[in-house]
Amino acid sequence: MKKLRHLLEYAAARFGFFLLDRISLPAAIALGRRLADSWYFLNKSRRQIAKENILKAKIASTDSEANRIARDSLRHFAVLAVEYLKAENVLNEGNWKEHVELDVSPETMAIIREPGRGIILVSGHFGNWEVAAQILSYIKPVAGITRDMNNPYTDRLMKQRKQRDRYTLTPKHDAGVDRLLSVLKKGEILALLIDQHASERGMPVDFFGIPASTHTSPALLHLITRAPICFGYCLRTGPMSYKFKAVAPIIHKPTGNRQHDVHTILEQLNHELENAIRQNPEQYLWAHRRWKIPPPRVS
Repeated sequence: MKKLRHLLEYAAARFGFFLLDRISLPAAIALGRRLADSWYFLNKSRRQIAKENILKAKIASTDSEANRIARDSLRHFAVLAVEYLKAENVLNEGNWKEHVELDVSPETMAIIREPGRGIILVSGHFGNWEVAAQILSYIKPVAGITRDMNNPYTDRLMKQRKQRDRYTLTPKHDAGVDRLLSVLKKGEILALLIDQHASERGMPVDFFGIPASTHTSPALLHLITRAPICFGYCLRTGPMSYKFKAVAPIIHKPTGNRQHDVHTILEQLNHELENAIRQNPEQYLWAHRRWKIPPPRVS
């Protein structure tokens, strides 16, 4: 039954790509939004997770407002997927500046443009991180980490669609320390997302004032290699139009206490992500169980 389900999902994905390649961008965006609305109505559990997260983060104070943001968030991610899959036919090295406004600190831009110098660029599931990586790859090669899909047929199909000459994706299970270090040694951009639950391997760091298990890799790589680390994101401003923003690199002088240093860096990165989300909460992925750390027992 599992294989049959995977084959049916694969067939649906193939048909979706066939349709997507033959309709206009406005039509594809409209279709994506309608599908998102249907999914939001049918998937009660994810709808509830999104609303609870929005209320926990104090982004909304009422259930109705949380419901609106959660629904708009899902619509945004449907559009994100459509635009990313369409981007290969719209964005290229010659015209990307017509679609993207850059708001990057001079220090960060100097590092990105410096040949042979690696940089750790940290973001979250906010805006359109896939388009951000494609845009940056026109300046300097970008390497990211991806999680394999549960369906191997669909996973292979998606990876074929995601191939970019200067934007490479490494499966999470192959993304060991040596692989990450090699990206920085080659002077490329290592793009990492930090807002997924890191289970017992992570470090508890406040996110919207609530402890969340956070991946330590960005901070550890910065401390080990001294490669610059900064936060950036790609805000969607209209159909195939974006604003890429990156703050100045985080400067952290090691104290000799590795755990303290990692925690301090992750706090700064989470703070930057929080600020971005507060300004445009509809562009964040709320339907994810970010806070899985149990609250402390009250004795």
